[in-house]
Amino acid sequence: MLEYRVTARRIDSHGSEAEAKSARLVLDTDLAGRDDAFNPAEMLLASLAACLLKGAERVAPMLRFDLRGIEVSLHGVRQDSPPRMVRIDYAIVVDTDETDQRLDLLHRNLRKYGTISNTLAEAIELVGTIRRKD
Repeated sequence: MLEYRVTARRIDSHGSEAEAKSARLVLDTDLAGRDDAFNPAEMLLASLAACLLKGAERVAPMLRFDLRGIEVSLHGVRQDSPPRMVRIDYAIVVDTDETDQRLDLLHRNLRKYGTISNTLAEAIELVGTIRRKD
């Protein structure tokens, strides 16, 4: 089994920071919010995006998939009471000349082998699409 470690600490009433390995990330923990840091919900969405992007880097060589570029856009819906994410929609745009069937194969592999996508799919409605870049 793999294990991960992150530590986080409060800087002041406007923000916090998290550390993993030698990376540091500013967190928006200000009650008023802040534009220069990700809040917890945005961190969750970014985690899913990173999972999909890293998955593409992993499976493209195995599938011999011609991947020139890839972008992920996400939209999360949060309910107020109790506060929780209830749905995440994502759209993957791939810069490739691969066929539609190969795009679908890439998408199936991203969903099947993604740690974060598998975890979230068990907890909330996770809906996504994949398409070729125009």
